[in-house]
Amino acid sequence: MKTLPIATLPLATVGIGLLAVWSLFVGVSDVSFAALFGGTPGGAPDQATQVLLVSRLPRTLALILAGAAMAVSGLLLQMLVRNRFVEPSTAGTAESAIFGMMMVSLLAPEMPVFGRMAVASLCALAGTGLFLAILRQVPLRSPLVVPLVGIMLGGVITAMTEFIAYRQDLIQSVRGWETGDFSAILLGRYELLWLSAALTGVAYLAADRFTVAGMGRDVATNLGIDHRKVMALGLVIVSMTTAAVIATCGMIPFLGLIVPNVVSLVRGDNMRGSLPWVALMGAGLVLACDIAGRLVIHPYEIPIGTMMGVIGSALFLYLLLRRNGHAG
Repeated sequence: MKTLPIATLPLATVGIGLLAVWSLFVGVSDVSFAALFGGTPGGAPDQATQVLLVSRLPRTLALILAGAAMAVSGLLLQMLVRNRFVEPSTAGTAESAIFGMMMVSLLAPEMPVFGRMAVASLCALAGTGLFLAILRQVPLRSPLVVPLVGIMLGGVITAMTEFIAYRQDLIQSVRGWETGDFSAILLGRYELLWLSAALTGVAYLAADRFTVAGMGRDVATNLGIDHRKVMALGLVIVSMTTAAVIATCGMIPFLGLIVPNVVSLVRGDNMRGSLPWVALMGAGLVLACDIAGRLVIHPYEIPIGTMMGVIGSALFLYLLLRRNGHAG
């Protein structure tokens, strides 16, 4: 394991800031320094300023918050399950949250967004709990069995969700939650993600406990840690964060799998030391993918879910082959 100099963390933060500034000026509408500071007759705010404040700035903040939160959720879930190939979209967590969102749209369509997120969180928590219960009954002869179980569970939940959605004419909404997309993010439609930022802060405060819990029940108990309570706290954080992101912008696949694995190559398994890097790299990767999606077929754009699906699946395969190569 290699170590990174302390100065690299501020440099990485500056890099994320530069990506964020770039994100503010990428898009169809003309938002440039000339358009922003050219002035308008009568002092009324011009179109460029409105686009910046109402669309571009909220979108950029949403990208940073969602990327950091989902990457940290992946790290936390990997610690709790003790498997490097697990994240919310390979453990049934995200699919369960989408099921909750669909049921709210079907049974209580007037429910406010926070209520929707609460129901989605409960469903995500139940789905993750079911995933863990199944793992206890399955002989885990290979680390790859764990994500396969999660993917199969997610497939069953997705099939059930889409069947109900098809019968109730909600399939378009479900497709929107399954594919992450930030193009509809506006001022007043992303603020739920600040809750995910707060939950990420809670995860950092309890990072040492999660690290110990990741060593196993016996080790945690011998060190005076209530393993069950720490597991419950971690699952609540993962479920609420996943639900908040899906309710705001949809699912971002593979992010929570790729980023923690890359960071662990240079930072190891200590969660307190790794978490800031995971959050920064998650935010940076989502920003970079979103900017690329806006530039590849400009003036149209590719949804972030598609971009992350392509890049994330390729990196996932690389990690699998790399692990098998070392095992051989």
